[in-house]
Amino acid sequence: MPVTEPLSTAILVKEIRKRLGLTQVQFAQVLGVSFQSVNRWERSKTKPLPIVLKLLEVMVREMGENGSDLLAKYFVNQY
Repeated sequence: MPVTEPLSTAILVKEIRKRLGLTQVQFAQVLGVSFQSVNRWERSKTKPLPIVLKLLEVMVREMGENGSDLLAKYFVNQY
């Protein structure tokens, strides 16, 4: 379960996006959401829906070593 405090979520979203080398528009396309959603998340105006948070967790897990610190910081090890 991810940390859902708005500021922490904002940092997580931005960090995942940057590590993947994507713009907000590209990241939104990958997630199947609007650019405005990603922008609001990164500015702590709103939080992603739980289904999107789960998708973010999957993305971090798939990053392997590059995402291991994010996994440890933002997600409880479920395995």
